[in-house]
Amino acid sequence: MADLFDPLTQRGVTYRNRIGISPMCMYASRDGTATEWHVVHLGSRAVGGAGMVMVEATGVEPRGRISPVDSGLWSDDQTEGFARVASVIRDHGAVAAIQLAHAGRKGSTTPPWQGDRSLTQAEGAWQTIGPSAIPFDPPGGQVTHTPTAMTADDIATVCRAFRDATVRADEAGFDMVELHNAHGYLLHSFLSPHSNRRTDAYGGSFDNRVRFTLETVRAMREVWPERKPLWLRLSCVDWIAGGWTIEESIALARRLKGEGVDLIDCSSGWTVPGEKPPFGPGWQVPFADRIRREAGIATAAVGEITAAHQADEIITSGKADMVLLATESLRDPYWPYHAAMTLGRLGALRMPIHYDYVIRPQSRAAE
Repeated sequence: MADLFDPLTQRGVTYRNRIGISPMCMYASRDGTATEWHVVHLGSRAVGGAGMVMVEATGVEPRGRISPVDSGLWSDDQTEGFARVASVIRDHGAVAAIQLAHAGRKGSTTPPWQGDRSLTQAEGAWQTIGPSAIPFDPPGGQVTHTPTAMTADDIATVCRAFRDATVRADEAGFDMVELHNAHGYLLHSFLSPHSNRRTDAYGGSFDNRVRFTLETVRAMREVWPERKPLWLRLSCVDWIAGGWTIEESIALARRLKGEGVDLIDCSSGWTVPGEKPPFGPGWQVPFADRIRREAGIATAAVGEITAAHQADEIITSGKADMVLLATESLRDPYWPYHAAMTLGRLGALRMPIHYDYVIRPQSRAAE
């Protein structure tokens, strides 16, 4: 059985270990373009020993951003900045990945430290879109924009935007791309009956609600090189009665495998206000376990994974193929190195030579 520091190969890409860095919104872009912040932030996680480092949710069109300072890849002008980010990640031993996203009805907001509220017209608010004209928050909430219900032409336009952004991601040199289908953003909002009240071919039945997701995956896989993996982040349940379920996630995962998706990144929730997730160590790992076993597809586990032995057990017990860190990697960019020391696996991890020649003798003594 594999452990946390065994490599994993998908298609023509090999991750040096089973530790990945989740996409985390930094709200530090300029007109969608990556900045020096991204180079330092993401590069340091690669230096720290992660097997994969993923760029935050990156909008495929301007109205697909969460806030005005989100990353974007809707223009060729943005490719060069991301190429530098991808190069820094790869040069330090990690697989360079990017998550492509569309915020849908949860867009046009301020960054969290500015109140996480809807933008005003004076602040540059834009018209949001969604499966139905249902705002994310009830009247009086912080996010009060009412999205425009998308037409079939709108759906086709966004699908093309994902396709075009995928081409740019390849041109920028990313090794893996992930489609964001979680957390109440556009594609996930089509899956959930709470946000999708359509009566056409994109609403109602399970087959109809997953149609947009499958069409988008096909469009991306068509232009994404065969040798490069395609992941999909999925909210596996809605955490509210009458919402999207784990059984539906398993059924969708089976179809996604047939469409060329290589791994399901198993998250949950955030499509409906008032959800009550049971937060705690490893609280979302059971989703990765069930989808891996019942859909026969590789999975990544997320959710309060903080300790080396905890992460290693997820891999050695076969609950998931990768473990993704988020907040914990902000606290400790060198978490993989420290985990390797804890698990006695430092021989499986090499730091950049500029560090390694200094710390390696001491580290070996600690093994």
